[in-house]
Amino acid sequence: MSNQKQAEEAMVSINDTGHEEKEVSNDESGFSLKSVLWHGGSVYDAWFSCSSNQVAQVLLTLPYSFSQMGMLSGIILQIFYGFLGSWTAYLISVLYVEYRSRKEKERVSFKNHVIQWFEVLDGLLGPTWKAVGLAFNCTFLMFGSVIQLIACASNIYYIDDKFDKRTWTYIFGACCATTVFIPSFHNYRMWSFLGLGMTTYTAWYMTVASLVHGQVEGVVHSGPTKAVLYFTGATNILYTFGGHAVTVEIMHAMWKPKKFKCIYLLATLYVFTLTLPSAAATYWAFGDQLLTHSNAFSLLPRTPWRDAAVILMLIHQFITFGFACTPLYFVWEKVIGMHDTKSILLRALSRLPVVIPIWFFAIIFPFFGPINSAVGALLVSFTVYIIPALAHMLTYRSASARQVNGPFSLPLVFIST
Repeated sequence: MSNQKQAEEAMVSINDTGHEEKEVSNDESGFSLKSVLWHGGSVYDAWFSCSSNQVAQVLLTLPYSFSQMGMLSGIILQIFYGFLGSWTAYLISVLYVEYRSRKEKERVSFKNHVIQWFEVLDGLLGPTWKAVGLAFNCTFLMFGSVIQLIACASNIYYIDDKFDKRTWTYIFGACCATTVFIPSFHNYRMWSFLGLGMTTYTAWYMTVASLVHGQVEGVVHSGPTKAVLYFTGATNILYTFGGHAVTVEIMHAMWKPKKFKCIYLLATLYVFTLTLPSAAATYWAFGDQLLTHSNAFSLLPRTPWRDAAVILMLIHQFITFGFACTPLYFVWEKVIGMHDTKSILLRALSRLPVVIPIWFFAIIFPFFGPINSAVGALLVSFTVYIIPALAHMLTYRSASARQVNGPFSLPLVFIST
């Protein structure tokens, strides 16, 4: 029990000093609009960040996955991947606690440094694991950012088709590049809140609009018909619950990371209320027509309600682009030695080389549906499930490691208040 108590006390002390000072200063100064909108780090901020980041454009492609897999498989796999993803997110948080506790004992300060997943792997398992984690995370985040840009162009096309989709990609690439001015996840408080509200509206719009529209004449629900379609749909659902690439950064942005507890699980439970009804209702209404329409907006009738959903998803994709790119910004800053720079302008300028190749790839690839499935199959399976599970097993493979801060004692640290 003494070791558990030490770990808990460590989680209090290892918290970023800057965050603690900010929390105190906010309490002393009373209400501040800047602190309300800009300086986030509470449990609620973390929940909003996890929930908002977990479901974005994939919300519009889940009905497409249901048409490939069938209703029953689509529902079962959403629940299965959601809970499995929550478990591996918990494993990641356990490893973060372990890594940061060790560094605190070595008197390492993280005042101007954001801990990332590859650094956790490096500190616990060595440089080989660091390279593996860095490669998979960066590739996954890069293509995640590409998907958001492609999705922006695809969605706006349903409102205004005066420009082709590549032209819209140019425009939205320039808009999303402004995320270089957001320093860290600590500053996504307002955006996370708004983003979750936008996806909530869109999900329930899809549900209600599909039910009101009713089933199309001669609707057919034939899925699954081919193994390749079945597993393509499964990988898209896998991608839905693959927001783990930013789990460490979200946790690090908290004022008291020890309170992360089961935030990711609670976020997943809320996301279920968005993804399950919307995907099921849309597939019920349109059936196999979705096999040739990966974006649900293409089948829903144009109304002011649908246009509002399109616009809100565009704004949310800007937010999700920032979520995906920010860890890449951190990596690049560390490479060029700009990570501890306090000037927001200098950091923003140094981040621009990260945005340009993402913008370029988004212009090359015009369709995001197949990319979702490819990313799910090749990257999410390793980034979200395999690597965290293996890293946890190897970290606590010895009896002594399990006895001191093993998987059966660490949950007490998270549950305690």
